[in-house]
Amino acid sequence: MRGWGAALTAVVMLGTAGCGAAATDDGRSTAGAATICAHGTYQWSGIQRRQKVTALADPVTFPKGTEHYESSLKPVDDTVYRVTVPHVPRGVGAARVVEALGDRLRTDEPLADPSEVVRPERSQYFEDTGDLEGPYYSWGWIGLVEADFTYTCGYNAPVRGHVLTWETVGEGFLPCSETSDGAAGRSAGLRLCPAGTAAGESA
Repeated sequence: MRGWGAALTAVVMLGTAGCGAAATDDGRSTAGAATICAHGTYQWSGIQRRQKVTALADPVTFPKGTEHYESSLKPVDDTVYRVTVPHVPRGVGAARVVEALGDRLRTDEPLADPSEVVRPERSQYFEDTGDLEGPYYSWGWIGLVEADFTYTCGYNAPVRGHVLTWETVGEGFLPCSETSDGAAGRSAGLRLCPAGTAAGESA
């Protein structure tokens, strides 16, 4: 999993051509014409990327020779995750703001758009096969992304807003002798693994 960096500040130039503002001969916008502007400039700040545990399986210890494991992942709470973009610039739309953030972060996959929702699943199952032995832990997680932005376009006043979205939703399964690379996995290990194991060393 990619490491989460500290808060970043950057400017994404999308070009100012195509703004909907009309101007007079002296360059000033006409009244009421500078309200829609679709190709402006984003200034991003306070970018945060973090993982949160969404589900946990019961702790399990396998006898030597176990080759198959199937378990139910239980939601840790009733949180429903939705993409939010308050104060969307007119003429842009929430989806395009999220897309601009994804461009800034250069994510491998598009960030979740406003149509996507992650709800607690009561029937989420996890399955693994292999040479299993000893204590293991499994969990579900979501990789959240948040950022503040200032959008400037044409003669309009700058629009300031905030984005909450996510990069990916996933599951993990590891022996307690191994520590997860991600923050959600490390949190799960502390909750599920015995004290004295690598993943449960702070338990």
